[in-house]
Amino acid sequence: MLRQALRLFSLQAPCLLIALAFAFSARSLADTTLPALLADHMVLQRGLPVHVWGMAAPHEAVSVAFRGETKSATADDDGRWSVFLSPGEAGGPFQLNIKATNTTTLNDVLVGDVWVASGQSNMEFPMTGLVTAQTEISAAQYPKIRLFRVDHKPADYPLENVSSKGWAVCSPETVADSSAVAYFFARNLQQKLGVPIGLIETYWGGTAAESWTSLHALSADASLMPVFAARAKTLATQSTTVLHRQREDREYEQAATQAKADGKPLPERHWHPDFAAWAPTALYNGMIAPLTPFAIRGVIWYQGEANSGPDRAPLYARVFQTMIRDWRTAWGEGDFPFLFVQIANWNTAPDALWPEVRDAQRQALALKNTGMAVTIDIGDPDDIHPKNKQDVGLRLALAARAIAFGETIEWSGPLYRQVTQEEHALRVWFDHADGLAAKGAVLTGFEVAGTDGKYSPAEAKIEGSSVVVSSATVPGPVSVRYGWAANPSCNLVNREDLPASPFQAPE
Repeated sequence: MLRQALRLFSLQAPCLLIALAFAFSARSLADTTLPALLADHMVLQRGLPVHVWGMAAPHEAVSVAFRGETKSATADDDGRWSVFLSPGEAGGPFQLNIKATNTTTLNDVLVGDVWVASGQSNMEFPMTGLVTAQTEISAAQYPKIRLFRVDHKPADYPLENVSSKGWAVCSPETVADSSAVAYFFARNLQQKLGVPIGLIETYWGGTAAESWTSLHALSADASLMPVFAARAKTLATQSTTVLHRQREDREYEQAATQAKADGKPLPERHWHPDFAAWAPTALYNGMIAPLTPFAIRGVIWYQGEANSGPDRAPLYARVFQTMIRDWRTAWGEGDFPFLFVQIANWNTAPDALWPEVRDAQRQALALKNTGMAVTIDIGDPDDIHPKNKQDVGLRLALAARAIAFGETIEWSGPLYRQVTQEEHALRVWFDHADGLAAKGAVLTGFEVAGTDGKYSPAEAKIEGSSVVVSSATVPGPVSVRYGWAANPSCNLVNREDLPASPFQAPE
């Protein structure tokens, strides 16, 4: 009898295992899942509809409850579902509950202002890199600031989720590897506004603006076709480039081994851009597109160094403005504040066009609700990554307080408005020009040129909200420029000690 029962079980066991596996699989498919952005400790944007979305079994009913309101949706044929709840004021902590076959509860949810911090290495520059790192990190106890860092991930098409460890409450234990610029920006806003601040940090050192722009936006503008031509040129020689870098790596390892044996400092290693990260649209696809369903207050951006080469700088004004419009379209929130840092002073390579990139950034101020933090006075001539990130974050926060929140404060240094002709001189008019002054004994940084286009140093005299410039060697000046060098000597400021932006005019 026992033998017969065992024989029967052995015959039925595979069927039972298959049935159990199918049941488990069906159960797994029914479990509702959320994108990485929707997690414990997150900050939701105040004043805008609360968007909750995810995956479930096809046609499964899903309900979302938050702040006493419940909304329902049904997953589509592919399992996607999406719910919008009513906007609300800043506050928390709250719970957010998602119920389907399974129930998911998100805890410690705050409502406040959410900012995306993006760009290249000067935005990625961590708190640990500061000269005052120990002091700043130990004081970073701000439970109403929440940090969400996106992992590096290029992609060939727009993804629906990012890779991340999730939201973290700002503390000395969590802030060390976060963006210093973004942290100081958030700290200033949180202290001034008193509302929770969420930082979505999505950056990658040494990357170009076209990598952060969608294929749709780049391909829609015929003037940006050189972006794709440059990529084609890179692809055509990439196999040789890989071999060269492998040889460099071998030579470096040999030199490093010898230096260690001789007790000498290690040699400097050559930096090369990441091949995948430099592909047009790659970082938009992997690190921006998945964020766009999540409501935000605005963006802070620090980038431009990677676009300063002679092949990319002439297009930067067009690429950068295209990217700003592209992001605004993708988020679908209108012209949200887009605040950016103008690249700082640095003794760069002779062929790099840093003045042209700075001017391209200044031109982006023509777009609505944009603001620029000028850093021409706080860079490091010998380091592309200057350590003073406190003032960078502060200047971005000043722009946010004025542009995003309507405070009546001075938030920018003098910005070129127009130039008019004087007898043997030019008069340059500025906005943000109350209390124009030279930070030092003599106003420096201005040059003028005649019809031959050859610039000469100019004498400059402040008169109200304008500066009169002239040169004995240029009796008939027709153009003027200011701070037009990679590491210029220039010192025009306003009453708030905010520096003037470099420019060239007429434009």
